[in-house]
Amino acid sequence: MKEQEYDALLYIETVGDQKGFNSSAHYHRYEPTPYAALEDLVQQYELKSTDRLVDFGCGKGRVSFYIHHIQKATVTGVEMNEGFYQEAMENKERYVEQHTKSKDDIHFHCGLAQEYPIHPEDNRFYFFNPFSMPIFMKVIHNILLSVEASSREVELILYYASEEYTYFLEYQTAFELKEEVRLKDLYEKNPYEKFLIYNLNT
Repeated sequence: MKEQEYDALLYIETVGDQKGFNSSAHYHRYEPTPYAALEDLVQQYELKSTDRLVDFGCGKGRVSFYIHHIQKATVTGVEMNEGFYQEAMENKERYVEQHTKSKDDIHFHCGLAQEYPIHPEDNRFYFFNPFSMPIFMKVIHNILLSVEASSREVELILYYASEEYTYFLEYQTAFELKEEVRLKDLYEKNPYEKFLIYNLNT
């Protein structure tokens, strides 16, 4: 199924990359996770309806809507760009019109990732290289503090992960690589075309 067809199925508009650059070098350009990649992810990685997924740098909300639609998990998208946040909220309006009972399971937060107040039940965290290492480190620190305050199993889902991200997680935190989800037809040509699942070893 093509990108536009998936958007139409979900009654959202997320196709297209960001034009121009962010004012801060700490935040990377908006580029939605390909639907084909998300298809591979959900075929091999289970999210339950009791899980709460947070997508940092959610853009227009594609991952949130797809995961909610396919796996019924509660989702929160965190986005600092007010324009993208507004588009995500407009997408939510259209989505919930077609999916009754879903309004309370989909949330969007406009603000900096490192200032997002992690909910004590948030337990899955998604990253598609949204920002620089200092911010990533701060977000991970916030997750760890949240787990200290409210003990639970948490996992990180990284797509197209940078070596900086993975080195930090593996050598400076208690997170351990749990599994890899390699993308069909793409991984052989580009080893970054995969999802990495990290579990917190508590």
